[in-house]
Amino acid sequence: MDTLSYKTISATKATTEKGWVIVDAENQILGRLTSEIAKIIRGKHKPSFTPHVDCGDNVIVINADKVRLTGKKMTDKVYIRHTGYPGGQRFATPREVLAKNPRGVVESAVKGMLPKNRLGRKLFNNLFVYAGAEHPHAAQQPKEIKF
Repeated sequence: MDTLSYKTISATKATTEKGWVIVDAENQILGRLTSEIAKIIRGKHKPSFTPHVDCGDNVIVINADKVRLTGKKMTDKVYIRHTGYPGGQRFATPREVLAKNPRGVVESAVKGMLPKNRLGRKLFNNLFVYAGAEHPHAAQQPKEIKF
């Protein structure tokens, strides 16, 4: 028996093939949508998935301002941040975040689903979120995915 045929192949940066995917967030539920986006960015949908390598695809999200939240989350959910100064804790609801930065809700949800280390910070750069239906990545010929 040839033992070399049973060797486990581990993907590297040189052997991974990164594609481009476009997702329309209009009338999609935030958590369900972003969990699928995080899987694609991480590369878990590929048979060559390797946990310590960026082997996922680049994801373009359009219509991020039209994403849905179920129940009363639009007014009751709270995003907490800190300015770094004493007493600098700031609170915002998703409605306020969408009004100020339409991409912020989707970006925050996806970032929370990625690893909290150097790889996660690098993977987050593979996400491109746009409030409207227009995006500047037409040259990459992204494939549209429906969830």
